Amino acid sequence: MAEAKIAVLFPGQGSQFLGMGKEFLETDADARALMGMAEKISGFPLTRLCQDGPMEELTRTVHLQPAMTVMNLICWQALAKAGVKPAFFAGHSLGEYGALAAAGIVSPEETLALVTERGRLMEREAAANPGGMQAVVKLPIEAVRGIVESAKAAGKITVANHNSAEQVVISGEEAALAVAAPLVKEKGGKAIPLKVSGAWHSELIAGAVPDFEAAMAKVTFNAPATPVLFNVTAASESDPAAIRQIMARQIASTVRWLEIVEKLMAEEVRVFIEVGPKTVLTGLLGKIIPPDYEHRCFQFDTPEGLAKMLEAL
Repeated sequence: MAEAKIAVLFPGQGSQFLGMGKEFLETDADARALMGMAEKISGFPLTRLCQDGPMEELTRTVHLQPAMTVMNLICWQALAKAGVKPAFFAGHSLGEYGALAAAGIVSPEETLALVTERGRLMEREAAANPGGMQAVVKLPIEAVRGIVESAKAAGKITVANHNSAEQVVISGEEAALAVAAPLVKEKGGKAIPLKVSGAWHSELIAGAVPDFEAAMAKVTFNAPATPVLFNVTAASESDPAAIRQIMARQIASTVRWLEIVEKLMAEEVRVFIEVGPKTVLTGLLGKIIPPDYEHRCFQFDTPEGLAKMLEAL
């Protein structure tokens, strides 16, 4: 499998933990340089937040977006230095910004500036339009869409993430989520409230889109050096103007993760590498990829994890 096609995947919000990136920052000058740049651009003490928290402060979306993005970029930088050349990039929600930088669509500096602004705008909209999110497990997307339609009478609600065949995240006003949960149970599924500070990927935060478009208008977008499969379309795109539009819509659009992974399988990707904290995406791959599809999954967020993975590759 030496010539196997590789996809590099970047995790999003929810993969954070206190102490993330510690080993890279202690041993790798390039990692420290990236972190220094991220702190300067965001204006936040990201090293302290990532290492010592408190968790409530790290989890605030305004802090977490630059924090997670710089962690993803630190891991990707180490992988790229090791000479690994992926055939595709993809990122889950916020993780898509790691993919933009890795594919050369947006510079690392401008990527960090964008996620800092994205976090600020999303926090602003979440404060103005409070809501929450629930993971719905054991039900197919069609059933969840039906439940969402029924719950709409109680308030704004939508499908936020199509993560796997039987894991769908819904997002919206608490009153609508309260109506949806018993309907999920009735159909044999389970609704699990998520610890998030807003109704992400829903119309409740769509007010962030025009201001974010204005921020993106000042940033240079390039054609990708390596294809990226986008959350909004579950397809690649090479036109920088189209990518800019896709990324503006992404804030309030469904994350089509299941379709992205299916597309990677259709392209005969055999090696999947999750680059960044925790194994959320690796777990989803286990639910999506059939056992008879020959493949290998890796994840790393430390130099030791990277070394082990390179040995196995």
